[in-house]
Amino acid sequence: MIRSVVFDVGETLVNDTREWRAWADWLGVPPHTVSALVGAVTAQGRDNADALRLIRPGIDIAAERAAREAAGHGEQLDETDLYPDVRPALAALRERGLWVGIVGNQTVRTAELLRALNLPADAIATSGEWGAAKPDPEFYARLTEWAPGAPGEIVYVGDHPANDIHPARAAGLRTALIRRGPWGHLAAEDPAARAAAHWYINGLGELPALLSPP
Repeated sequence: MIRSVVFDVGETLVNDTREWRAWADWLGVPPHTVSALVGAVTAQGRDNADALRLIRPGIDIAAERAAREAAGHGEQLDETDLYPDVRPALAALRERGLWVGIVGNQTVRTAELLRALNLPADAIATSGEWGAAKPDPEFYARLTEWAPGAPGEIVYVGDHPANDIHPARAAGLRTALIRRGPWGHLAAEDPAARAAAHWYINGLGELPALLSPP
């Protein structure tokens, strides 16, 4: 029996193109350079923020993000950044009596922007608010306290095997791996990642039928 469905943010609900383009502009490189480096570090199994570290060795990403904000080039997020299936899928899950949450490895500012979108979700949080980030087990401990139900009654939906699927499963949660974004597409060729997921989906619209109570 599933009681709660909790979603990752980047490349699960939100297309990250705008944010990577903003970083390219801030660092003074063409957007395709950032895109190529994100793809390269992803293929190597590294943190995608390493793309920024390759462009500017020694970069303090938190400090640069604060500088962007102060200069009027901070994080932005609006309806155009959502994948088209987000609102219909979340609304359909809630209509079926499931609690819907959103939490990923994002800043406090991203949490504010997400809440301003009035998504059909029961609660929204970010790692910046919690003080714990994936794949740290503390993140998933917080999640299981936050979302209704025992761990086995909570599904975590994400695109990143190392951050989303493996640690969520280790915490006792159910997992759904979405084939979206660089990590999700690479995972399609990774038998271990697919085996770790209870469900493997090509879009969020598949979830209501898979997870609805009997």
